[in-house]
Amino acid sequence: MAGVAAAAIVASGTVAFAKAHKTVTLDVDGTTTSVSTFAGDVEGLLAAQGVRLDDQDEVAPHLDTTLRDGSDVVVRYGRQVTVATDGKESDVWLNVTDSNEALDILASRGTDVRLVASRSGERADFPLRLNDDGPVAVVADGSTRVVDSGGDGVGAILDRLDIELDKDDRVSVVSVEDLTENGGKAVKEAEVAKAVKKSDVDVALQVERVATKKVTRTITIEHRSKTVTDSSRYEDLDPAVRTAGKDGERTKRYRVTTVDGVVLDRELISNKVTTKPVTEVVVEGTKERPAPEPDPEPATSADTSSSSSSSSSASAPASTTAAVPAGSNREIGQRMAAARGWTGSQWTCLEALWTKESNWSHTAQNPSSGAYGIPQSLPGTKMATAGSDWATNPATQIEWGLGYIAGRYGTPCGAWGHSQSVGWY
Repeated sequence: MAGVAAAAIVASGTVAFAKAHKTVTLDVDGTTTSVSTFAGDVEGLLAAQGVRLDDQDEVAPHLDTTLRDGSDVVVRYGRQVTVATDGKESDVWLNVTDSNEALDILASRGTDVRLVASRSGERADFPLRLNDDGPVAVVADGSTRVVDSGGDGVGAILDRLDIELDKDDRVSVVSVEDLTENGGKAVKEAEVAKAVKKSDVDVALQVERVATKKVTRTITIEHRSKTVTDSSRYEDLDPAVRTAGKDGERTKRYRVTTVDGVVLDRELISNKVTTKPVTEVVVEGTKERPAPEPDPEPATSADTSSSSSSSSSASAPASTTAAVPAGSNREIGQRMAAARGWTGSQWTCLEALWTKESNWSHTAQNPSSGAYGIPQSLPGTKMATAGSDWATNPATQIEWGLGYIAGRYGTPCGAWGHSQSVGWY
C-alpha cells in the first residue's frame, strides 16, 4: 500500500508540472517572440522576461489574466510625441509601434495632421519608427525620394540621404494623403515618386527649410500745401511759392519668416519717419492796387517859368525813340508794365530807372552791395516771392520789381524821381 501511495503522488506531480508549463507568444512593441514559461499570469510572465512597465504603457490582456498554453500577450510602450494639427502643436501620448499607425489614429483630428520631430542642433529626434511595414517618401529641397527601409529612425534616414539641417529647419512626419492635399509643390513630387517607384508609400518624412531675415521698406509721405496771405502783395498778382514743398519718407522694417521660400510670417519691428515732409507755402496778395496816374499834360509857357530845379527829380526823362528789341528784357518789361497801365511817360521812367540800375541785365550784380538782377533787389532772394526761378528768369525779376515800385512809390515816375533825388530807389 505504501508503494501504491508513492506512485500516486509521483503521478499527480507530473500532471501538475504539465499544467504549469506553457508556451505563449509575447509581442513587445512590435518584436514578437515565442516564450516557454511557468508563470501563472501575465504579470508573472512580464516580470520573468524583464519587461518593466510605466503608467503610460499598455498591456493586453490585463496583468492579472491567467496564462494558458498558446496565449498571446501584447505590450505597447507609451511615447510622448508632438502633434501639429492645422498648424497648432500639442503633446500627446501614443501606444503605437510606428508613425504610420500613429497617423492613422490621429487622422480624425483635422485636415492637416503631422508628427513633429524634436530638434537638437543639427540633429532631428523622433520617438517612433517611421513605417515598419513599408517604404517612406522623403521630401526635401524640392525633390522626393523613396526609402525602402521605413523602419529606421529619422536621423538614420536623413544621414543616408545626406540631408543636412540648419537650426531653424522643421522636420515632420505626415501621411502621403495629407501631403498630396495640403503640401503645395511637394504634392506632385510625392505622386511622381509613387508612380516611378511603383511603391505603396503611405508615410512621408518632410524637411522644410525655414529662413528669417530683416526686410526694409521705404514709403513716400506726400507733402501738404497751404496758402497764406500777404497784405504787402498786390491781389492781382499770381500766387507765389514762398517755400517749396518736399515729400518725406517713412521707413518700415520687418522680420520675415519663409518656409521653403514661401512667406509664413511678417512681423513689423520698427516704423519711423526718416525724412520729414516739407509743407509747400503759397503766398496770395491782399493789397488793392492804386489806379495808375494819368500822363502829365503838355507844358505851357507858364509852366516853363517854374523853377526847373524843383521838378527835375519827379519829371519823366526825355523819351527815347529807339525801338525796343523783340524778345529782349526791355520788351518783356514794356509788355508787363503796359499790363499795369504804365505806358507813355511811365514806361519812359521805368526804362530810364532800370537802365541806370542794371542796364536791364537779369544777371547784373552790384559788387559792393550784392544787389541783383534787373531791379537790383537787395538781397536778391527777396524776388523768390515772385517765383523760385528768380535768379535766372527776367520775367520773374520784372514782376517782383514792378510790384516793389507800385507798393513803395506808386508809379515808375515816382521811383525815378526818388532815384534822381537821392541816387537810389
